[in-house]
Amino acid sequence: MAKRIDVSGLSAFYGNTKAIEDISMSIEPRSVTAFIGPSGCGKSTFLRTLNRMHEVIPGARVEGKVLLDDENLYASNVDPVAVRRSVGMVFQRPNPFPTMSIYDNVVAGLKLAGVRKKSVLDGVVEKSLKGANLWNEVKDRLNKPGAGLSGGQQQRLCIARAIAVEPQVLLMDEPCSALDPISTLAIEDLIGELKEQFTIVIVTHNMQQAARVSDRTAFFNLAGVGQPGKLIELDDTQRIFSNPSVQATEDYISGRFG
Repeated sequence: MAKRIDVSGLSAFYGNTKAIEDISMSIEPRSVTAFIGPSGCGKSTFLRTLNRMHEVIPGARVEGKVLLDDENLYASNVDPVAVRRSVGMVFQRPNPFPTMSIYDNVVAGLKLAGVRKKSVLDGVVEKSLKGANLWNEVKDRLNKPGAGLSGGQQQRLCIARAIAVEPQVLLMDEPCSALDPISTLAIEDLIGELKEQFTIVIVTHNMQQAARVSDRTAFFNLAGVGQPGKLIELDDTQRIFSNPSVQATEDYISGRFG
């Protein structure tokens, strides 16, 4: 079941360096929200705070609140591993487990959670690969290494692995940046289908991609080198790209900087 995310007053740090400052936003369920902005403005850092991946970096910490349907993900009694099951992530470069088969890649999270019944695992593999639009391409070679797939197929395998544990939210950090145009189109089409089930947040440097796949777009920027990134504007994607409220947003979208 897709869930709503509410962020309030969130700042993230690497040691004493503040990477992002005082970000507040709401992300609607069963929608795609895109983060855009110049390199170094904190888009990916903010994305990682939404499932507590930020804190795996030594010295990293977060201030503020992230609520998943009113549950504070940073409350002292919340298990970060459970958070990452509820809020899945797909990374910039496809990262299937290289020594595992396609089948074992998909069920890795379930096995980690103690699921061993083969009929259950078989069902999840088929459902997840179909959900990632990959089943027909790999159903006859499930025991072959996942690393033997093409780049676009590997990324869809990683999406299948992420949705196999039935998260409520799916985070995507530039999921198409290492892919060719045809594979990129396949992932974009898939995102449009997945938003019927999941809340999706995507970081992208490709503004045309943000315009194509997202319902809402957030523009991040920073005042200068060494300054923390900030949320400048969040609105419906059509409005952001046609009539933004902030001049800096228009300057970025029109290519005047970034």
